[in-house]
Amino acid sequence: MAILDSKGRLFGKISLLDIGAGLIILMVVVAVFFYPGTSGSVAQVGVVNKDIEVDVMARGLTVLDPKQFLADMKAEGTTNVIIRNQPYGQVDIKDVKPLPRSTAVAQPDGSVKSFPDPRPELGFTADMLITLTGNAQITEDDEAIFGNSKVKIGTPIELEGKLYNFKASTVAVRIPD
Repeated sequence: MAILDSKGRLFGKISLLDIGAGLIILMVVVAVFFYPGTSGSVAQVGVVNKDIEVDVMARGLTVLDPKQFLADMKAEGTTNVIIRNQPYGQVDIKDVKPLPRSTAVAQPDGSVKSFPDPRPELGFTADMLITLTGNAQITEDDEAIFGNSKVKIGTPIELEGKLYNFKASTVAVRIPD
């Protein structure tokens, strides 16, 4: 009996092509599960992690007691951040500043002056500037990346705490040198 017959079968039973395909599949399985390679992606080359500050502004948040809400938020000290529906994690709340509500009033001489808004429903509305601090990846182009999302002026950021969940808009990103 010949080792290889006229149809390319080993000992007349197994095709050499089947053996080759089986060896290739076995090598792929071994390579995937036993030698996964280096961790991280190629996109992270040249990326540095730094602590950054991000200012976000929330306007018109309806709250029963705005002053108490701002005090509680600042006292809590941390908040969860969600950017473009992707949870980032916890960041620190550095500062919470209330923003005044005013209205423009035309004067008899044609000038315009700003006065506090007298509408009573604004007693239940909070406008605030929140300064968040956290660790972000800084790319070669000085762009800040929280998780997998770039943070730039205008980026909507969702803040979630023990008793609140609302969206705010990014108004400043400060990257220390």
